[in-house]
Amino acid sequence: MMGIFRTNITTVQERNNVIKAIFDHFKVNACSVDLEDCDKVLRIVSPQSLTEEVIIDFVTRLGFHCDILD
Repeated sequence: MMGIFRTNITTVQERNNVIKAIFDHFKVNACSVDLEDCDKVLRIVSPQSLTEEVIIDFVTRLGFHCDILD
């Protein structure tokens, strides 16, 4: 699974917390948030067959907006 999402993550602390939570909860090869991009792009690469909805729900439960970046 490779997912690219738009978020409202704005600080380094928020980014670090979200990335840690994703690594702790899912099996992922790579995860990043581009704070310089206007869409605060979250990228996830995982060998698991995760759905975009699972990631969106997870990040939303962490308190952030998250949707698929077209």
